[in-house]
Amino acid sequence: MTEMPRIGLWYDLRNPEPSKLTFTELYASVLDQIAWAESLGIGSVWFSEHHFADDGYTPSPLVFAAAAAQRTTTIRLGTNLMLAPLHDPIRLAEDAATVSLLSGGRFDLGVGLGYRHTEYAAFGKSLGHRPSLFTEGVDIIRQAWSGQEVNAVGKRHNVTGVKVRPVPERPPRILVGGIAGPAVRRAAAIGDGFLSTVDSTIPTYLDAARALGRDPKVFCAQWAIVADDPEREWARVGDHALHQMNTYIDWGNEGPGEPTPRIRDRDALLAGGAYKAWDPATATTRILDLIRTHPHIQDIHFWAQLPGEAPDNAAARIEVLARKVLPAVTAALRSDQGDR
Repeated sequence: MTEMPRIGLWYDLRNPEPSKLTFTELYASVLDQIAWAESLGIGSVWFSEHHFADDGYTPSPLVFAAAAAQRTTTIRLGTNLMLAPLHDPIRLAEDAATVSLLSGGRFDLGVGLGYRHTEYAAFGKSLGHRPSLFTEGVDIIRQAWSGQEVNAVGKRHNVTGVKVRPVPERPPRILVGGIAGPAVRRAAAIGDGFLSTVDSTIPTYLDAARALGRDPKVFCAQWAIVADDPEREWARVGDHALHQMNTYIDWGNEGPGEPTPRIRDRDALLAGGAYKAWDPATATTRILDLIRTHPHIQDIHFWAQLPGEAPDNAAARIEVLARKVLPAVTAALRSDQGDR
């Protein structure tokens, strides 16, 4: 039976110039928005992490998740994703346990490697050590949540005789993200689920999870806006999406290798398929196709607001998702199950 995946929202909390909002105002507005979205039936909310970004991309998703936990009662909270190798795994385990306790067990810890030279250098880490930092860190976090002593001696970490308190009453799932083949296969090997930010990576994950005899679970982010008039909406917000995408491109170009060209304008961004603009009917069809093709999907989430976009302006798209797309997807999946 295909379970009904949650339809959720994804936040990076960027606030580039010339935004007229202070970060205090932006954060308060987003927390109000999350509480309102929960009342509409939105099922999840996700927070990303990056550091030293000119537009204020949030460096503290766990802090924000803890604040959101106090404004909500049913919505699931998650990180998509934390840059685990940049963190001390014991501290990460403690902070994530606290969010889990504050939320009544509604929290999932999503983690990944990261890729920015600037971030790794600032935290005294080597990009070349990412895989071992990551896998050892995940093991330490799981040990920490067990309530038993952590004993982990590896290439990058040496932790012995430490007991983390308090432990989460309902340990978060550790969800692992990645795009490159080795990262996707690592998610299958050590994760409780896969954070997909590119749909084409899902088959690789499923094949790897099945080969390992693991029960696959997919949490699927979408680079799409959903609006009643998507062409008009894209004309309004496409430049915000362009800023978002070109920032990622710039960060990816920090290291050695052939640089990826920036996308020239919002129309090229849309035409190239990196972002999509859907009306409610198209969004419903695309979501259903994705779920029917990959019934292990448990969550599909969309950027709630784009960098520099006022929260009130983004609210209309959230309402379309909640009032038009979510009911249509739910009804179609129930009909599928009734036909079996």
